[in-house]
Amino acid sequence: MKIVVQRVKNAQVQVEEKIVGKIEKGFLVLLGVTHTDTKEQVDYLVKKLCKLRVFSDENDKMNLSLKEVKGELLIVSQFTLYANCTDGNRPSFTEAARPNQANELYEYFCSECEKNEIHVEKGIFGADMKVSLLNDGPVTIILEK
Repeated sequence: MKIVVQRVKNAQVQVEEKIVGKIEKGFLVLLGVTHTDTKEQVDYLVKKLCKLRVFSDENDKMNLSLKEVKGELLIVSQFTLYANCTDGNRPSFTEAARPNQANELYEYFCSECEKNEIHVEKGIFGADMKVSLLNDGPVTIILEK
């Protein structure tokens, strides 16, 4: 499982020109699932994500977590994080989990984040989404398990 975490001032996701998820200060999270991923990996990454200290404290040091700054999450499923581009110029997505498995773990990831008392907005699994954001920093971190 891979997640790309972007610290944002705001972010939103649109499907068919309708906003389906929108946050202010917080993290835009792109979530990729592969065949061997489990709920235990989700648990690890949710814990790491919710405790990730990348927001500035009073001394302008990256020392505060999402919860400490009352931040929000926008979580978007992104199978292309498992693109394999080693052969040729067209990516292969055989490492990405099948939709049923990926959606189950995506929904579990979102619900586990909500259990940490963090407001969660989502994209629509499998939809053609338009994601926009104002990256803060920029700060972009990749977490894997």
